[in-house]
Amino acid sequence: MKTFLSIGSGPGIGFATAERFAREGFHVVLSARDLERTRQLSDRLIAQGYSAEARAVDASNPNALVELVNSVESQRGAVDVLHYNAAILRQATLANQPTDTFVSDLSVNIGGALVAAQAAMPGMSTRKSGAILLTGGFFAISPNPEYLSLSLGKAGIRALAHGLFNTAKTQGVHVASVTVAAFVKPDSIEAAGIAEEFWKLHSQPNDAWTAEVTYTA
Repeated sequence: MKTFLSIGSGPGIGFATAERFAREGFHVVLSARDLERTRQLSDRLIAQGYSAEARAVDASNPNALVELVNSVESQRGAVDVLHYNAAILRQATLANQPTDTFVSDLSVNIGGALVAAQAAMPGMSTRKSGAILLTGGFFAISPNPEYLSLSLGKAGIRALAHGLFNTAKTQGVHVASVTVAAFVKPDSIEAAGIAEEFWKLHSQPNDAWTAEVTYTA
């Protein structure tokens, strides 16, 4: 059974995407800082008859992310799909955001994605198979000064997907992002639609891989 590892598994995009891959027979590992809330999400999948579990991880902690990826690979044999969905949705402008929160926001919004990709890539490249999927956002293209750290983080996610795409492709690894241009609530049509876009990216033939798709409501 293939393994889908979700980092930043919230009740919206994270859960919907995990559920979409679970429906295709993947074992799903959900992870987030709040283990109890994450376990509630994994229990929902188990109740539907899917194979799932919950792990705790702080996406701002590089060592914790590496340990998570290594642990899942050791126990499951591989991380076949990594989905990085973690983000700090802080409303703050350049003038009113303290420096310490700005740095910590970026450590989650883009730093964690880089660390997770670094941790997963060696195993995937050795197997010549795997996907690293990133949740992007339209603030990457049209930054919002009221959400400065999120805008910069999503710009980083987009750059990471495009920057890694060609090199990873030569190693058999598909790196791609879904740029979300919609407001997403849990259990919504939008969440399900974004999950479907992630599944379509994963299902693309190797010779037709793309680095990015945009989802609009």
